[in-house]
Amino acid sequence: MKELEILLNKRWVLKSRDKETYYKLRDALGELRKFTTEKMGCQIIDNSLLVKMEKIPVIPESFMGIQKFSSKEEYAYLCILLMFLEDRDAQEQFIISQLTEYITANLPGEISDWTLYTNRRKLIRVMRFAADQGLIGVTDGKDEAFMDDEGGEVLYENTGASRYFMKSFSKDIMEYTKPEDFQESDWFEVDEDRGFARRHRVYKRLIFAPGMYKTDGSSEDFEYLKYYGRRLSEELEQIFDCHVHIHKGSAYLLSGDDCRMGTVFPGNNSISDILLLCFREIRKKIESGQWKTGLDEICLVDQIEFENMIKEMKQEYGSGFSKNYREMPEGEFVKSVLDEMELWMFIRKEEATHQIKICPLTGKIQGSYPEDYMGGRNDE
Repeated sequence: MKELEILLNKRWVLKSRDKETYYKLRDALGELRKFTTEKMGCQIIDNSLLVKMEKIPVIPESFMGIQKFSSKEEYAYLCILLMFLEDRDAQEQFIISQLTEYITANLPGEISDWTLYTNRRKLIRVMRFAADQGLIGVTDGKDEAFMDDEGGEVLYENTGASRYFMKSFSKDIMEYTKPEDFQESDWFEVDEDRGFARRHRVYKRLIFAPGMYKTDGSSEDFEYLKYYGRRLSEELEQIFDCHVHIHKGSAYLLSGDDCRMGTVFPGNNSISDILLLCFREIRKKIESGQWKTGLDEICLVDQIEFENMIKEMKQEYGSGFSKNYREMPEGEFVKSVLDEMELWMFIRKEEATHQIKICPLTGKIQGSYPEDYMGGRNDE
């Protein structure tokens, strides 16, 4: 079902940008809704502007954020931009100074001090993201003008898509007091023991994340896999080019070559190669008994010891890395590797105990250089 892969792979499909795909999705809505509603509990929005599947995760993970953003302020600017656009009609134009005045009125303090270059740069990053997503269009001018000078102007146009960017909540979110209140808000005041809610959780956890761990979320989810895992696997493998692997404490949906559900690991990049080499070293240490795994298939290692493993791996194979990673300072290299591992749910940092939790997914894949590599002693 390629149409389902399209909805999973994109935030939405805008009619103004891709009419062919938009109408293709509209034609398949009946079949799509049957699966997304019954199995995943995900609603599909369709109107004259777009087709979108609401993809609300069961357990929020760091990789689910906006990777182009690097600060909380950018998320704040995005929320205020959505508020600003909500009061404007589709195709209505505005200049950036109107937006900055609106932000200043709603977010007083240092965050709305436009004499600071860092604030202007963060706002432009948000505006570029919004334009890329189709929330706004650039009508006239270049955003560098505002980034260089607070008096610089850019003319934008509201596309009308912004009102569908955020999820519509069944309750007034002003009553929420902590981030957890947003999780699975559709299930507030719903009996969680009812089978359909549990089924939705399991399908979403498998499809939306690299791995599903028994230690996370509801223990009932693995009970569902125990009884219905074979049926679920057959169904997903029939719909997608994939294989479902279910273990004692974890489960995975592994994409095939023709599956286009989202970003996959390993990618065709240097950091993926580096992680694969790390996983080989991790596996060696676990198989030799140097590092012990628990009954939950998880291995806890002191953070310093884990970082030393990464450093040793670089010393042995680093000459085969791309120039960027070969010449990267040791501390920055270790941080880059740890961040990428955490992003893909291979590890979790236990900040309080200064330990690294090695998740079972790490054992699913590893890499090595050819035997004639000779320790990477070449000039490439």
